Amino acid sequence: MNFEQLEYIKEVIETKSMSIAAKNLHVTQSAISQSISLLEKEFGVQLFKRSRNGTIPTDEGKTIIAKVLEILKKADELKEEVQSLTSSYIGELKIATVPSIFMTYLPKALAKFKKDFPQIKVTITEMDNKDVIEEVNQNKVDLGLIALFNTVKHTVPEHIAFHSFQTQGTFHVIVPKDSVLAFSKELQLMDIREYPFVIYGKNFYNNLIEDFEKHYGSLNIIFKSTNSEVIKKSVSEGVGISILSSLMLIDDPYLESGRIISIPLTGNPLNFHLLFGGIYSKNRSQTRLIKKFLLEYFEGQ
Repeated sequence: MNFEQLEYIKEVIETKSMSIAAKNLHVTQSAISQSISLLEKEFGVQLFKRSRNGTIPTDEGKTIIAKVLEILKKADELKEEVQSLTSSYIGELKIATVPSIFMTYLPKALAKFKKDFPQIKVTITEMDNKDVIEEVNQNKVDLGLIALFNTVKHTVPEHIAFHSFQTQGTFHVIVPKDSVLAFSKELQLMDIREYPFVIYGKNFYNNLIEDFEKHYGSLNIIFKSTNSEVIKKSVSEGVGISILSSLMLIDDPYLESGRIISIPLTGNPLNFHLLFGGIYSKNRSQTRLIKKFLLEYFEGQ
């Protein structure tokens, strides 16, 4: 039994004629007759009989034909559903992301996504946390990838949904391998403020440093850079020490080769966790695609 035979049966039922059915399906009458005969042999039941009223189902055939029509209906519904899903996954996916996610989660997720959906154009912009939220809020991008201070409350507008990656980050001090600090199990910023610092100069980190300096005095900052590779290279060469989130140190070659050492940072004002996730407008037309991207390509990382 195959779908071609079932389609022949359906057309014969609708036209009550094998010759008209053959014409409508652009095949020969003998092709339809032979195909149905083979199916009757397979079932062991005669499906049709010829009469003055045309080709009509036998009594036994009516039950089987009803099932055939049901199968074809379900097949059509399935085709429509697949077509609906496929048509939803077209166009463009605009993403704004903070650097820490761009450096770690996003490349792997994007590679898998592009393999499955090469027809979708993906554009990515790297920016600070606050700007990512604003871009999503103004519907300038479809998806934002951000880091939050422990909670979503009061951080994003109500019409914006947050999908957590179930990954939390902490802050670490990175020091050269030959630094006396390299043997520390944990450090507090207050105790190392006299050391020379090379600071990752994104607004997120600038705000944290400014908050610290208001309460505890100035840090010894040599320079700031928004290039994390410059920061890690400078630390490895002994220019100074720095502060990065644990997420930014995942699979890091400087850390894995032992050129820099990562030490957990404790105490005020950096003794909190970062919650990483994706945000999107609940009213966005690309919601189905966004959810698929977050659930299937970020989960399990």
